Order: sequence, then structure tokens, then C-alpha cells
Amino acid sequence: MPHKMTITGSATGPLREYDRYVAFDMREKGSPAAPKGLKKSTFISYTVFVAKKAFNKTGLTKKSIMHEKILVQGEPTLDIPIDECPGEIGVICFQITVLPNKNDKESNESKDKKEAKQEVSKAQQEVAATKQEEKQAPVAKEAKPVQPEVNETPVQEKKAAPQKQQQPIQPKGTKDVVSFEDIIVPEAFLKTRPNPVKTEEVIEFVKRTGHLDKPLTIDKETKVLKDGYRRYIVAKTVKMDKVPVVYECKNRL
Repeated sequence: MPHKMTITGSATGPLREYDRYVAFDMREKGSPAAPKGLKKSTFISYTVFVAKKAFNKTGLTKKSIMHEKILVQGEPTLDIPIDECPGEIGVICFQITVLPNKNDKESNESKDKKEAKQEVSKAQQEVAATKQEEKQAPVAKEAKPVQPEVNETPVQEKKAAPQKQQQPIQPKGTKDVVSFEDIIVPEAFLKTRPNPVKTEEVIEFVKRTGHLDKPLTIDKETKVLKDGYRRYIVAKTVKMDKVPVVYECKNRL
């Protein structure tokens, strides 16, 4: 009998479309503790395969799937080609559900409370202004009615000076920055799967610093990847438009 499994979380990579199905990557954190004598597990990466018809019913899009929390129920598979399944475990999805976002719910409640307080404060200000007018009216004809306070934005704030765009920081040793789409990956790299734990470490580094830890090595003329396939996978996962590179030295003995 096939093994059933359930995973929850958000997609960690872009949605990939095929003929009759779509695929995306997810990951789950291992247990914080392990039996004595066994090594504690870290993250487990999955590649989920969903029929297009079932996926379209969820209302998810290529952009929203990276931010929505979802629940996937299915069974593991080892029959998917490695270039279509970068995760450690492939999952054939039988059911996919979008879970309610706790942060959105709390944000809406907080917004409603804030608006209610503003309405009460506004009503109190109007009452105070009316009382002030009634008090000043019989004193003198020159007395002016109290004007409601208007929060005006200073001219300097309205005309904020344009900020210079800062160039992104690149890793040490970078010789050039090229478009990710221009890099050609040899067939030999596509048949391999980098260590998922080390790959996850590089992803966390990019999220923390905003750039790769080392540049990729490519051929200057053909743009063929020579070294750094793991960082190529990371750049693809986090959807980098441009990547730092160094060029292969052809005169090396």
C-alpha cells in the first residue's frame, strides 16, 4: 500500500509549468530533537507535482504561491527525472489546499480597531470644537470660530530629493555581472544533485546578505558554466536576474 504524506508551508522556488501538470519546491524543518545516539535532522526539501486542473481550482498564481501557506496531501515518488525534481523527495499531489494566513487575520483586526479609535477621536474633537465656538461666540464679534486641525504635509516632505540607487554588493573576487538567462549549463551538471544541506546554507546566506557567497566560473566567450553549479541552483531558486562571475583561465598549466 503506498505511503501517504502531508506537508505544509510555502513554495521555496518559482512555479514550473509542464504539459499537464505544474511543479514547485517546498521544505519542512526537521524535529528539534532526536533520540539519543541519532543525528538531528535539519530541513527536508520536496518537489510537489500537481495536475493543472487541481492547481487552477486553488486560485494560486506564480506570484502568490511564494507567499501563501498551503497544505499538500499525496504520496512520495522516485520516478521523476532528476532535472524536474531538484528536491530530495518527489511528491505526487492528490489534494492541495490554501491555508488561512494568520498574519493577515491579525492585521485586519488591528486595522479595524485602529479605524474605530480614529472615529471616536474625531467625534471627540468635533464636540470639543463645538463647545469652544459656543463659549467664544458671546464674548466678542471678532472672535473667530475654531477651525478643525488639518494635518498638512510639509513641502520638504512632498518634494523629497531623489535617492541614488546603490549598486548591489557582490562577493569577493567578482570580475563581472551577467544575466542569469545567458549562462549555459552543461549536461554533465544537470545529471548531478548538489548536497541539499549545503545548498540550503547558501540560500540562507543569500537571504541574509542579498548576494551569493562566491561568484560562478564561466567561459568568457560561450558563457558555459565551468564551476559553481550549486550557486547556479541557488540563484535560480531565489530568482536572481543577474549573477556575479569570474572567467575561466584558459592559460592555466
